Order: sequence, then structure tokens, then C-alpha cells
Amino acid sequence: MPQKIAQLETLLFQYGEPIALKKIAALLDIPVEECAGLINAYAVALENEERGLTLFRNGSEVQLTTKPDHRGVLQNIIHDEFKEELTPAAVETASIIAYLGPIPRATIDYVRGVNSSFIIRNLLMRGLVERNQDENRKHAYEYKITFDFLKHLGIARVEELPDYEKFKDILSRYESPIEEVKKEEIPEVVAESNE
Repeated sequence: MPQKIAQLETLLFQYGEPIALKKIAALLDIPVEECAGLINAYAVALENEERGLTLFRNGSEVQLTTKPDHRGVLQNIIHDEFKEELTPAAVETASIIAYLGPIPRATIDYVRGVNSSFIIRNLLMRGLVERNQDENRKHAYEYKITFDFLKHLGIARVEELPDYEKFKDILSRYESPIEEVKKEEIPEVVAESNE
């Protein structure tokens, strides 16, 4: 059980957003009932006064967050972050969102090669990016830049970013071969099934 709790903690920390119980169970490859028990055991372990984290639950969704008791530390972090310029990591993340957005956090993490939760939260608090629910997936979110981001750069449209069309073209060439392969395979599968 301790190993499964460690896996659960890793998953919740890395995911960084509310996640459905069924998805947790699938990712940990355990039954939903066992997953519910695991989450309860982890929540109890986090209630210890020496821990700075807690589990928030909303219906069938769970999120690992900091304890409200430690809000003073968080305010110090936020105050410190806001008085400084954006870090190179924040600029990199904002650029990825600007050029590829709307984009899910998992893709941002993949492109950067690291967990981007803290940086995205910082950009959200600064009003440079916004989070919206993905229209195609109920429990997923996508990030895009805001008007404040554009105003900060002194441009009116995202298309005015340097080399925007060039990067969009590169991305479309990356995505289109996959779509073409899918389209080519469909007729063959249909033809085979009719024989």
C-alpha cells in the first residue's frame, strides 16, 4: 500500500489539476474501489500537522493542493513573483501557449520536458494566460493567451507575433501527415471488410 500511495502522490502532483477518480484508477491500473480507498488513506496521511499539502475533493474529482493554513507562505511567493520580471521558464511557457494555444497542460509539459504547473499558475495569476474547459473532453482544460498578454506585447492579434505563420505552418506539417495516414487507412479497412 505505501508504494501505491507514493504512486498516487506522484500522479496528483504531476497532474496539478482536478482529476477524476476513474482516470486515477486507470492510470494506476487498479480498480476504482481500490483507488477510492487509496485516496482516503492518502487524505488521512496528509491531515498530519507536519504536512503542507491536502486533498480537495469535488464530487468524483480530486486535486492535490496546499493547506489553507499556509496561505501566508503562498502570499509571500506570489508577492515575490509579481515584483520580478518573468523568468526565462515563464517566457518559454507563455510562448508555447501563444504559438500553439489553445493547448492542454500535458502538451506544454511534454514540449518543455518538465512539470509546468507552477509557472502556468503564475501566468494565470498575472492575467497573461487563461484556462478554459476543452470542448471535446469533459475533464480537460486548455490554456490560451489573454488580451492582457497581447497588450503587454503591444500587438492587437496573436497572428502579429514574430514568425507566427512560419511556426503554425511547421506545426500543421507535423500534424497533417498523421491525418493523411488516418484518411488513407479508412478506405482500405472498409474495402477489406466488404470482401
